Amino acid sequence: MSAAAASTITAFRFDQATDLRGIARVFGFAAAVLAAFAGAPAARATAASVFVSPGDMHSGALLLRSTQEGRYVEAPRLGTDVDLTVSGPTARARVTQIFQNPTNGWIEAVYVYPLPDDSAVDTLKMIVGERIIVGDVKEREQARRDYEIARAAGQKTGLLEQERPNIFTSSVANIGPGETVLVQIEYQEPVRQSGGEFSLRVPLVVAPRYNPAPLVQTVDFSGRDHGWATVSDPVPDRARIEPPVLDPRSNPPINPVAITVHLQAGFPLGEVKSHHHAVRTETVAPDNQIIKLAEGPVPADRDFELTWRAAESAAPSVGLFHERLGEADYALVFVTPPAVERSDDKRPREIVFVIDNSGSMGGTSIVQAKASLMYALGRLQPSDRFNVIRFDNTMDVLFGDTAPADPEHLARARDFVAAIEAHGGTEMVPPMQTALTDRRGAGENYLRQVVFLTDGEIGNEQQLFDTISRMRGRSRLFMVGIGSAPNTFLMTRAAELGRGTFTHIGSVAQVEERMRTLFDKLESPVATNLTATFSAGPGDVTPAVFPDLYRGEPLVIAAKLAKLDGTLEIKGTVGGRPWIVTLPLSGAAEGAGLSKLWARRKIADLEVARTMQEVAPEEADRRILPLALDHHLVTRLTSLIAIDKTPSRPEGAHLSRAELPLNLPAGWDFEKVFGEKDSDGEGRPAVAPETRRADNGAYAQVVAALAPSAKPLPIQAAAPTGVALPRTATDAELRLFAGLALCLTSLLLLALRRRAARASARF
Repeated sequence: MSAAAASTITAFRFDQATDLRGIARVFGFAAAVLAAFAGAPAARATAASVFVSPGDMHSGALLLRSTQEGRYVEAPRLGTDVDLTVSGPTARARVTQIFQNPTNGWIEAVYVYPLPDDSAVDTLKMIVGERIIVGDVKEREQARRDYEIARAAGQKTGLLEQERPNIFTSSVANIGPGETVLVQIEYQEPVRQSGGEFSLRVPLVVAPRYNPAPLVQTVDFSGRDHGWATVSDPVPDRARIEPPVLDPRSNPPINPVAITVHLQAGFPLGEVKSHHHAVRTETVAPDNQIIKLAEGPVPADRDFELTWRAAESAAPSVGLFHERLGEADYALVFVTPPAVERSDDKRPREIVFVIDNSGSMGGTSIVQAKASLMYALGRLQPSDRFNVIRFDNTMDVLFGDTAPADPEHLARARDFVAAIEAHGGTEMVPPMQTALTDRRGAGENYLRQVVFLTDGEIGNEQQLFDTISRMRGRSRLFMVGIGSAPNTFLMTRAAELGRGTFTHIGSVAQVEERMRTLFDKLESPVATNLTATFSAGPGDVTPAVFPDLYRGEPLVIAAKLAKLDGTLEIKGTVGGRPWIVTLPLSGAAEGAGLSKLWARRKIADLEVARTMQEVAPEEADRRILPLALDHHLVTRLTSLIAIDKTPSRPEGAHLSRAELPLNLPAGWDFEKVFGEKDSDGEGRPAVAPETRRADNGAYAQVVAALAPSAKPLPIQAAAPTGVALPRTATDAELRLFAGLALCLTSLLLLALRRRAARASARF
């Protein structure tokens, strides 16, 4: 990529204070960014339609197979700019997606991408030329209907839908030939805190997921094929969460991303660290830094993680913030209970370790997982009992029951772990059921803990949540996310249901530090029986039931109050001793976006209550919908839609639909996920066939990608099936036949005229 492109893409910073016309002026730079990145002109004048052949390409391009033999569709180009402003306990993010249509046809671009699972998504803007179209939140079905009507009418329209709390789909229809459209999304999220460390995470890629096949149950009443059958699909929306994935062995990375973080911590900063990307830092003030990617835009193939600590002294243990909106006050409170040493609780532990060795864990992920488990085995005490379970689409349990943590059993466990290799599918429910099965019961004086190491890349999350809520008993579940792009929604929700915590390990270098922190929590007393009381009267507080807290974890309370007055009293028990803290609310600092964080957490509470069967599904939906509409949030039930009132696609011009492919997450082994043979050698994929977009003919298969500065790569052999792309831009075949007919007619008329001329000459 040229230096000009690198500097240009970082220029897309849309400040809220900027007027809309000023925002529109930056639109002109987008085409230059993507053209420089791809090394190609915006549209190819030589192309008669949206279809091309490899020989037509004179520079880098990503081609998608069509149903016409030897003909391909050039994929829309995408660039992304992420701009985050951290203000004390919250972060405001603006994500600008730059879509460019490099063809001479009209296209609809569909892009599946991740956002933080606790983000409150509230804004959608679509920028076309000098026009700014601001989106509105509507019920999901109504938004989809409005989008389809506008798409059919030739109007430019954008739709943002939630597939999971951390997976969203952005659809943009009627992008014209050579045209560039900007789609900007904004969200609010809380900053995470653990001990003295604060952090935020920007997910950049949706990893391929294992989706179990639908279950078909039949009953034959007569033995003559008479009866009935039912189909139960654990992933009913499987088609919406699995975009095509590039094979990195033959395709260069795509989807460049620029990231800027304006870090306004609210206290003097000490160490600021980016764990997976090289960054450069500009210090504005002791509590204010600007962090940017050191080498400009990078491929979207791993999460961005930033952590920071306070300078010299310990980080603040109490934070109190408020926002006045309408007739209500919203408060956000962080309180960290004091740490108590493990010696106060002498009970031995029963720990079950579960390690995911499915195909998605291939590459560096399995190295991280095995190193983490080896470290955990070394932290066991002689009084502890333990077991190890490994799973892919099969499962092995090391011991018939939890065994003493003596040298003999530990040696067997280390040999077992050392022999583990990554392959197969990800059937996560059976090992979770086995790990949560309590053979001893509540009468035993053991602290029962389950440590589950996985990347979490499954589509049937709800099945797993149902299993945890039904079987957790006295067990505590600790999720350890492995790899460059784990499914954080699954991790955090599973840990919440299992009354444990979530720890992420994104590189081998983090194993010892993160596992040591986890075991400090496992070995330390829990803060329990927590309550919060507002002296001025009851408020609408979330979470409704406070969780137990582990060492270094803050209690985070979001509340809606009629008036911020009086005090807040928090009580609990830490290490068997009473603990109490009283906070005067008059000292609360100003905060922004707290109302949206409160609403987002209330919605998450209702989703958990729905899973725990504490609230009926219909009642949960009835309460979620007005919260989402009132606070302008994208949820399972609501979507953001923006429609340009002026039609742009000419009547009769066809529209081609293209799903933008994603990079494989960094460190993953493509062959382990998509190309490995099962143990029976019959060549079945390591993941369920339904999730392989190229195998079942449901999606466009990526067949070639040409690097901007590299020689053209040969077109890969492709499966005979592919997406049935519309024959777009022109009715080329009909016009071809019409042209031939006109040529023949002209030749016939010319011959008749010459014959008539010769006959006249004779007379």
